[in-house]
Amino acid sequence: MSAQGGTKAIVAALGANLAIAVAKFVAFAFSGSSSMLAEGVHSVADSGNQALLLVGGKKAQKAASEEHPFGYGRERYVYGFLVSIVLFTIGGVFALYEGYEKIKEPHELDNWYWPVGVLVFAVIAESFSFRTAIQESNALRGRQTWKQFVRTAKAPELPVVLLEDFGALVGLVLALLGVSLTVATGDGVWDGIGTLCIGALLVLIALVLAAETKSLLLGEAAGPEQVARIREAAVDGETVTGVIHMRTLHLGPEELLVAAKVAVRRDDTAADVVRAIDAAEARIRAAVPIARVIYLEPDIFSETAAAAGPDPAATPGGPGVPA
Repeated sequence: MSAQGGTKAIVAALGANLAIAVAKFVAFAFSGSSSMLAEGVHSVADSGNQALLLVGGKKAQKAASEEHPFGYGRERYVYGFLVSIVLFTIGGVFALYEGYEKIKEPHELDNWYWPVGVLVFAVIAESFSFRTAIQESNALRGRQTWKQFVRTAKAPELPVVLLEDFGALVGLVLALLGVSLTVATGDGVWDGIGTLCIGALLVLIALVLAAETKSLLLGEAAGPEQVARIREAAVDGETVTGVIHMRTLHLGPEELLVAAKVAVRRDDTAADVVRAIDAAEARIRAAVPIARVIYLEPDIFSETAAAAGPDPAATPGGPGVPA
């Protein structure tokens, strides 16, 4: 669901940004507004970002290979990180430079109605894109706040599009304010100030995106609710009596690796343990469908080992705490 929803939001944002970019550059050509030039470059950067997200989603679908036995799911994280770099360098830094130049050498706007008309059109188009991203995100975020959703989402596409669209709308308001003040006062410095504000906004959003996608690239565990469901599903109370310790890792937005040492009864036969492990894996996959790679190691639970902590080298009997 998240991949489909993310793709729909990306396509909607890409279509809107391409149309807006053309309109902004036309308005810049007729008016000379630095805010319009910065916004035009911003829209081009956003369009490139959406293209990067689509490429990342396509590459992530490649089958696992001998060189990459866990697949290519993290390609989506790599391209999500590239988006933050593009937004920072092309969008944010350029706007800061253009704003500085306009403040240093201000001039009145020509044909001011061009940028105003285009900005109104851009607000409408970006609002449509933003609405699509919100609708697709609502299907996934549940009771989370928007801040929690952006910080905990394992699929990078929707948070990226949400932040981009939000930044674009705020940037359009800043550009409209800068142009309006320039027209009202006849002082082009206001246009430059609006451009500087747009640049600062884009740099801030890029830094937030970089921090979140960096965390995904490093490898994030499953959420607390998923971990609880996995622990509960692993134990049958008969052969598998508890989870000694467990580690989870997202191999991609929709693929989870689960590695756990589970406690079994001392007097069970090897055949009993094998059957119990197979059944536990099936229960885990049923409880958390994205848990596709599961490694369960049976062990005899030791109170001494549990007290020693989670270091596997601490005690010969094995680490951990009871489930």
